[in-house]
Amino acid sequence: MFTGLVRDIGTVVRIAPRDGAALYEISTSLPLNEVAIGASVACAGVCLTVIDKGAKSFMVEVSNATLDRTTLADWAVGQPINLEPSLKMGDEIGGHLVTGHVDGVATLDKIFPDGASHRLVFSAPLEIAPMIAVKGSVAIDGVSMTVNMVDGHRFSVNVIPHTWAVTTLGQTKVGQKLNIEADPLARYVARRLEFGVGKEV
Repeated sequence: MFTGLVRDIGTVVRIAPRDGAALYEISTSLPLNEVAIGASVACAGVCLTVIDKGAKSFMVEVSNATLDRTTLADWAVGQPINLEPSLKMGDEIGGHLVTGHVDGVATLDKIFPDGASHRLVFSAPLEIAPMIAVKGSVAIDGVSMTVNMVDGHRFSVNVIPHTWAVTTLGQTKVGQKLNIEADPLARYVARRLEFGVGKEV
């Protein structure tokens, strides 16, 4: 479990195929002595398991299912990655509860200034759109954001200068694909509505 508050921007330094999936080595300034082998780290919003580590980098293995649903198949060496270690008991939840189970990929349609902030407008996959609501939470490449506009399958968020500077959102370009995770509660509401309120399943 995560909060969507990015702790570091890491860099992909090596990619290797492995039995139809992939291994990624990611460099980071996170204190890896505090990250155990087998621990979870959110990498661009995707919950991945640390399978090996050195002093300044760690390795994760990515399944075909994850490659199919996220942007990870498009990663290249040099790619900047938002990183967040998993929550520990007693940690502050400063963003919102994020599982690291990405729902799909959104496309960045527009970026424009909004006061001191930047407004980002995205197109979400149609199957995810019903789970996105104004004033609700969404994780974008692992960054906890508040939705401020919804129009069909399009939505927008405002990125304050601090978040713009300390996450990869400040490096995004129009047309870029980003991982998106809806608020976990919205998933259960959408699932319930799919079967009809009060209808036995």
